[in-house]
Amino acid sequence: MVNSAYTRKLGDIHACDIISVGGKNAILGDMYSKLSPLGINVPDGFAVTSFAFEHFLTANVLHQRLHELMHQLDRETFSNLKEIGAAARAMILAGTIPYYMIVAIREAYDELCHSEGEQVSVAVRSSASAENLPLASFVGLHESFLNIDDADTLLDSIKKCFASLYTDRAIKYREDNHFTHAKLFFSVGVQKMVQSRCGASGMIIELDGTGDMLDVSAVKGFCKDIVKMTRPDHYLVFKPALELGKNPILRKRSGRKKEQPSQVDKEVFVAEPVLPEFPNYILTDDEIAMLAKWASIICEHYGKSMDIEWAKDGNTGKLYIVRARPRRQQVCNTIPIKKAVSW
Repeated sequence: MVNSAYTRKLGDIHACDIISVGGKNAILGDMYSKLSPLGINVPDGFAVTSFAFEHFLTANVLHQRLHELMHQLDRETFSNLKEIGAAARAMILAGTIPYYMIVAIREAYDELCHSEGEQVSVAVRSSASAENLPLASFVGLHESFLNIDDADTLLDSIKKCFASLYTDRAIKYREDNHFTHAKLFFSVGVQKMVQSRCGASGMIIELDGTGDMLDVSAVKGFCKDIVKMTRPDHYLVFKPALELGKNPILRKRSGRKKEQPSQVDKEVFVAEPVLPEFPNYILTDDEIAMLAKWASIICEHYGKSMDIEWAKDGNTGKLYIVRARPRRQQVCNTIPIKKAVSW
């Protein structure tokens, strides 16, 4: 895949590239390039750069219009938040992606498919410069689009991701945390889809200040879709035992699985009763140990506690790390904001 001003492949992205690809993509690219050789599975993909977003706004003459619109926001009671947000999103959705940007994105997607040897379904997610910060993570504020499997739909999803910078929740969050709307770099991540809706997913977090205890949670399917259908399994792991080659699992708790997701069509999932033969635990002991080992490597690599998201592909049975971010803290000294950058 050839990098351009508009796209960068994950293998060429590092943790210091927050301004060009945002916090989420910077860590994903860093893990892909540096931790994949250590055996950690990270899905391949590419980033649509913050320059691409800026070029999109410039080409559609949106900078000043969005600035003037945000100036009309009632910052005392937010009485017009819904109307302002809808107007901002409509402006972006009405815009046209510049031709050379379309060419670059199509080329990046085609090369990803070529490298996989098949037509690839991808996940499309936002990656802002202020995401993954210890104090302000922006988690869940912007839209994600899953199972995108053709270039035209991908381009449309990227534009919708751009528009989600102005969801009502995102606007309110930036106001509450004193972020200037126009001073955030915004990128989009395009990553090979892990089919966890027919598999499993969950989180890995450290439970104490020493970093010795890990909580691995697991649910059937994609976490966001089934949060109301089930309570996760929880597996307590003692890292020092893992490092000594001994059984590190101290405790396993099976979650409530009264319902599980069943696919109606490509985008719609409903809850169905779980059959009696539903397994007691979602993950095997070997899978729990593998995820814990990966989490240990990631935390050691970044020298800090991390919240880590994993997914298991239901078609292949393969485990992946799909996101990692620093655990939230009380203070944050450095926030990347927009400067005069020569592209």
